[in-house]
Amino acid sequence: MTTLDISLPDSMWAYIERRVIQGKSGSISEYICRLIGEDQKRDAQKRLEELLLEGIESGERIEGSAEYWAKKRAELTHDS
Repeated sequence: MTTLDISLPDSMWAYIERRVIQGKSGSISEYICRLIGEDQKRDAQKRLEELLLEGIESGERIEGSAEYWAKKRAELTHDS
């Protein structure tokens, strides 16, 4: 594990301490790790949405009718 030294304004430090004391995290390190993890999840979600939009906007447009999905489902389950 890597150690990180950071400088924070007193108001931010007090906020973090209050959050830990209120039981939001077991320790300041856990609190910071959770915040970074949440940020990573947001970035991954944003990237997924970008890829989905890219996929939607690429290629020939098709109508996603019930017949289309039934055929697609049959193709996918037949190859399994």
